[in-house]
Amino acid sequence: MIFAPVMSRNAFVSPRAADLALQRFLQGTVDAAKPRNSSQQQVQVSRDEKFTTLTLDVPGLSREQLTLSIEGAVIKLESVEGASRQVKRGWELDHEIDAANSKAKLEHGVLTLTLAKLVPQSKAVNLSIE
Repeated sequence: MIFAPVMSRNAFVSPRAADLALQRFLQGTVDAAKPRNSSQQQVQVSRDEKFTTLTLDVPGLSREQLTLSIEGAVIKLESVEGASRQVKRGWELDHEIDAANSKAKLEHGVLTLTLAKLVPQSKAVNLSIE
């Protein structure tokens, strides 16, 4: 004996409709996780053979409210505790950074980081032949 469910034609929902509903739900979840004001989160990057320049908006923050640290090829930007808004960003470049020749400039809420590429120095030693 075979039992088959009986469904009225109006109650039937196609599998495609269920897939679309799941896709809309998941897309809504992903969109909700994105920052609301994405223009403040964007970073413009420009490169040449000696420098990499990062430009980003940090409106409402002064020089005293930001800390910037460089370690190898990693840059970390954070706002201090008690600042008008909280910022915590980090980047990893494809090259080491020469901190002594790099500059950071904040004007009108725009932070510009000019990061010098570290030129690898040769550690070769010449030995005299006896």
